[in-house]
Amino acid sequence: MKAGAIILSGGRSSRMGTNKAFLPLAEKANIERIRDELYSLFDHIILVTNEPEKYEFLKLKMVKDEHPGKGPLAGIHAGLKASDYEENIIVACDMPFISAEIAGTLARNLKSYDAIVPVIGGRQHPLFAAYQKRIINQAESRLKQEELRLKDFLEALNVRYLGERDLKAYSDANLEQVFFNMNQPEEYDKARKWIEAGD
Repeated sequence: MKAGAIILSGGRSSRMGTNKAFLPLAEKANIERIRDELYSLFDHIILVTNEPEKYEFLKLKMVKDEHPGKGPLAGIHAGLKASDYEENIIVACDMPFISAEIAGTLARNLKSYDAIVPVIGGRQHPLFAAYQKRIINQAESRLKQEELRLKDFLEALNVRYLGERDLKAYSDANLEQVFFNMNQPEEYDKARKWIEAGD
């Protein structure tokens, strides 16, 4: 589809104790699962990483943060700036069950909005969401002012929030899984058990 996909390689993974992107799931590194799922719909994928040498095996276009150490907002900024598309999907590298179908739904619903952000179980998911390239300047301004909270950034944009009922109108995917992210070892174990059970 005519939209970009941007994977954020993540930060220090301090709670997991190892790089979440490389955790093996069903004979693939987690980040490979994410790449392959996105490739089923998007032909333009960018990886934002400050350690490109570790990710060369993915054969993706890679860009570094212009504002390293400033969290996911810096990653969103770098990815959008490098994208050839106005409409883009952002995906964190710790979400092993993302759905290209839902990613496409988010991108198609962007229209006049600055961003489309899912809300699952009352929780916003700005790291599996759609963003317009035009928000780069606002992101840049916040990064320079050290205003790094994504929630505050979103409040300054024209955002449409899609709840579970909205998303289920487009997809019958298991939303708990699609928006599941692995931050701690027990969450990695849960992901492995889901895969082993074929859920």
